[in-house]
Amino acid sequence: MLDSLRPAPGARRPRKRVGRGIGSGSGKTCGRGQKGAGARSGSKQRPWFEGGQMPLARRLPKRGFTNIFRETHQVVNVKDLGRFPTGKTVDVAALSHQGLVARSNRPVKILGEGEIGVALKLQVDAVSGAARRKVEAAGGSVAIIKTRTRKGSDES
Repeated sequence: MLDSLRPAPGARRPRKRVGRGIGSGSGKTCGRGQKGAGARSGSKQRPWFEGGQMPLARRLPKRGFTNIFRETHQVVNVKDLGRFPTGKTVDVAALSHQGLVARSNRPVKILGEGEIGVALKLQVDAVSGAARRKVEAAGGSVAIIKTRTRKGSDES
């Protein structure tokens, strides 16, 4: 029952009582050492502070760059297209409705993993050569369209 829930034995420890005499092991300076900023009240150090040593982020060299014009495609394999009925037009909205892509405003690329047994009319942003061959062999067609992406939308 909820009223009898208890932490596991040893999971909770009593708080450390400092400044209770030299015999306690945490008397006098209370575990803060001698003088300096760490001994003063209100003193804080950032988690990445290395005591004045040159920080790791500045010791490591800078490498590479981020291409701000990169377009990341959402990937769908042809084996996943079998859930659509024959003759259906499959576009980004239909893929999003079926849960095959996360966002309807991001470009979609069809890849050729697996087999497809239904004839579909694909309207996507990109398609691999193997995927195009498999779709057309099943009696379908592929049309390349361009999904308009919002400027400044986050990558996923």
